[in-house]
Amino acid sequence: MIHKRDKKDEEDGFFNPFARLDKTSVLQEARVFNETPVNPRKCSLILTKILYLINTGMAPLTTLEATDAFFNMTKLFQSKDSTLRRLVYIGIKELSRMAENVYVVTSSLTTDMNAKDDQCRPAALRALCQITEASTFQGIERYMKQAIVDRNPTVSSAALVSSLHLAKNIPDGVKRWANEAQEALNSDNIMVQYHALGLLYHIRKSDRLAVTKLVTKLVRSPMKSPFAVCQLIRISAKLIEDEGAGSDSIYYDYIESCLRHKSEMVVYEAANAIINLSCTSQRELGSAISVLQLMLSSSKSTNRFAAVRALNKIAMNHPNAVMACNVDLENLITDNNRSIATLAITTLLKTGNESSVERLMKQIASFMSEISDEFKIVVVGSTRALCAKFPRKHTVMMSFLSSMLHEEGGYEYKKSIVDTIIAIIEDNSEAKETGLAYLCEFIEDCEHTSLAVKILYLLGREGVKTAQPAKYIRYIYNRLILEKSPVRAAAVSSLAKFAAHCEDLLPQILVLLERSVLDADDEVRDRATYYLNILAKQSKSTKMNCISNPLQVSIVGLEKALSAYLQDTHSNQEQSFDIKQVPLSTAPISGLLDVTQSIKSDSK
Repeated sequence: MIHKRDKKDEEDGFFNPFARLDKTSVLQEARVFNETPVNPRKCSLILTKILYLINTGMAPLTTLEATDAFFNMTKLFQSKDSTLRRLVYIGIKELSRMAENVYVVTSSLTTDMNAKDDQCRPAALRALCQITEASTFQGIERYMKQAIVDRNPTVSSAALVSSLHLAKNIPDGVKRWANEAQEALNSDNIMVQYHALGLLYHIRKSDRLAVTKLVTKLVRSPMKSPFAVCQLIRISAKLIEDEGAGSDSIYYDYIESCLRHKSEMVVYEAANAIINLSCTSQRELGSAISVLQLMLSSSKSTNRFAAVRALNKIAMNHPNAVMACNVDLENLITDNNRSIATLAITTLLKTGNESSVERLMKQIASFMSEISDEFKIVVVGSTRALCAKFPRKHTVMMSFLSSMLHEEGGYEYKKSIVDTIIAIIEDNSEAKETGLAYLCEFIEDCEHTSLAVKILYLLGREGVKTAQPAKYIRYIYNRLILEKSPVRAAAVSSLAKFAAHCEDLLPQILVLLERSVLDADDEVRDRATYYLNILAKQSKSTKMNCISNPLQVSIVGLEKALSAYLQDTHSNQEQSFDIKQVPLSTAPISGLLDVTQSIKSDSK
């Protein structure tokens, strides 16, 4: 039953009549399907409810319920109403995944598939292929062959697409339809030609010689369907990569010729294929970049977005090749579509000169809050590359990254910023203190545990090398009293490194570590106890070896070695564990994985 809308629904301006459906009530209503004569309007509504329950997963049907509903629904074949009939076909496809003995409707669907009603034939064909198994395949093979070459393009396309689905379970049977698919490939209808090429390629893809013959034949005879041409471009590009062919291949010549096609879709597909080929040199990129440059001034936002995204990708490896488009890219900075504007600026950041950096950073900062995290990460990546290219501009870029850290955003976005700042600190000694200061501010209000741990590790390694290491103690101690146990444990380790390096800070840090011995978490207590014992020793070398320069072993390798040791010790209890057999880990901080899986889950 459909409930009346609530006042809240009216205020929201949205009302879903199926939001409160009850599965039992709907299945009882389905008994109406058995009535004679059939009421098309009433049955259509009930069938829609059943489909809604199935597709939303509100109340999953059991096998028995699905089977009962399926057989009740088969009674609707006696109705001649085309709308109800097409709903029945959809119902058959959905219920066939749950119900038993669905093959009983094969005869009815075969009859509809050969009827004169062109509205129902494609839907009947798709439903028939959904319920077909290897045991019933031969019974429909003749009808499928006829449908593939049918004069009605809708029927032919439905048959070709259904054949692709059938090929997943009955590949050998569908291979026998290659001649019919070849005939459909000559169709004047653009969708039939596209689907026919897809089926032919699927049939022959395991035979490289057959694919080569097919593509060689098609590249020499123009195809009418732009969709089919795009598919052929992709197949040709795959052949070039698989065969290791270069720009002298006939397939490459075909792709390049498509840059002059009348369809914009084909032109973009050809340009995209060329820039993604591993054999393409900077000189050969020229033709693709030229057509992409023309698309930058297109009136269609989809064309502008596609072009600027492709140029952004080229700029990663060949920035000089894209410099010719800088004027057009600057015109897109003020584009109403923020995604296009973002990609334009990040591309300019990769291709621009040092004098334009500040201007571009100011422009992109003005609308960072309006774009999604996905594009923000792209901006961060471009900033990282720019810092490596123009290290003297680190102050501007660090300030930009710091402001982004304090904005709203998800874990991946914040992680990309933190990794970028850490990479700048590692590569540019002049940026160290500025970067550490920004990261210290960030961990004061950081909701992601793994990022806080990573920053604390960095402070322990790099903070001790600065002119005033004492200023970082407050930030670390705040984490020790305010954060979760993984962060507190990292803070203890960081404090110990300061104590090992800075003798004047040792008394203060010992007091802080003694408080941590009483921590509620085992890991924090154990670390504090260990470091207190090490710091109590007078030997400077002992402190440095055990705290500042511990053996950096591979975590995965250590786990495997310990597992093997525990298994072997059952037979030889006197054998001690040899740490030398564990491989060392030399990854930089910016490339380290999250500390543990539990920390990952906490950050999410």
